[in-house]
Amino acid sequence: MLEKQNLLGLPQDKLRKFFSDLNEKPFRTKQIMQWIYHQGATSFGDMYNLSKDLRQKLQAIATIDLPEVITLNHSRDGVIKWIIKLGEENHIETVYIPERERGTLCISSQVGCALACTFCSTGVQGFNRNLKSHEIIAQVLIAQSYLKKKDKRVSNVVFMGMGEPLLNESAV
Repeated sequence: MLEKQNLLGLPQDKLRKFFSDLNEKPFRTKQIMQWIYHQGATSFGDMYNLSKDLRQKLQAIATIDLPEVITLNHSRDGVIKWIIKLGEENHIETVYIPERERGTLCISSQVGCALACTFCSTGVQGFNRNLKSHEIIAQVLIAQSYLKKKDKRVSNVVFMGMGEPLLNESAV
């Protein structure tokens, strides 16, 4: 059996080709992107403006995979921290910092960091690997989904989690 195509983080041109290969019209690309990135959908069954046949076809050949959250911590000042599992041995941190006028999400760009800055605990861990674009996007989607249920929102996204984003430009 072929591995299902993860649509999360797939660039628009590749998503367009994916639908073209299914003999679907180009507007399907925008529909799916709206569902994933604006509505936070992770199931094709929720995409009610797609035909039942297309939803079933997508269910069979594609996926919208988010990584597993293994720890969720809340601090007294409202900060929320997610530890997200990537594969068997890799973990990253994503942190939400609430303020009166905004909510800032600090996301990671690497597992560990090669720079070893003395003020940063991530540098002590050493460098494991760069995150892929879908792993970066997943952090935002995981946080948005959780925060929406708490009537909070993300207004700013900053690369101040694990890693140095300029050393992972292609995925960032």
